Amino acid sequence: MKNTELAETVVKQLIKAGKTVAVAESLTGGGLGAAITEIAGSSEVFLGGITTYSDASKTKLLDVPKKLITKHTAVSEEVAKEMATSARNLFKTDYAISTTGVAGPGKAYGKSAGTVWLAIASKKEVIAVELSISGDRATVRNATIESALATFSRILSL
Repeated sequence: MKNTELAETVVKQLIKAGKTVAVAESLTGGGLGAAITEIAGSSEVFLGGITTYSDASKTKLLDVPKKLITKHTAVSEEVAKEMATSARNLFKTDYAISTTGVAGPGKAYGKSAGTVWLAIASKKEVIAVELSISGDRATVRNATIESALATFSRILSL
């Protein structure tokens, strides 16, 4: 399924449930929020997004503890979960989705290109998913957006 179709499904699910979402992005650079806001009606459910591409911006804008990044790196389950939780609190939404990873082509933080973590925070829990994606930067970024939307849609359908 293409990102547009997935985003449309997510927006419809959120509208039906009367729920809201925000995003905190790193490697996707705003692409996840852009995919959601391409959909008519998204203004009812999408409250905002923040792109924190650098470690410093994750700390300054999302209050991700510097110690957490130092201990686990920015490309980790722990940081992805903290990003999602912070975005949910910042935008006061029902859900928040975060993306962090290595788009490539080379390694970063000792992690191979295509290593990605995404997290989805709700009031009850924070779920993190690790992805290993092959391909160039555009492929990794687009596949991350697709996976984030698909995972979120599955959660909303439970």
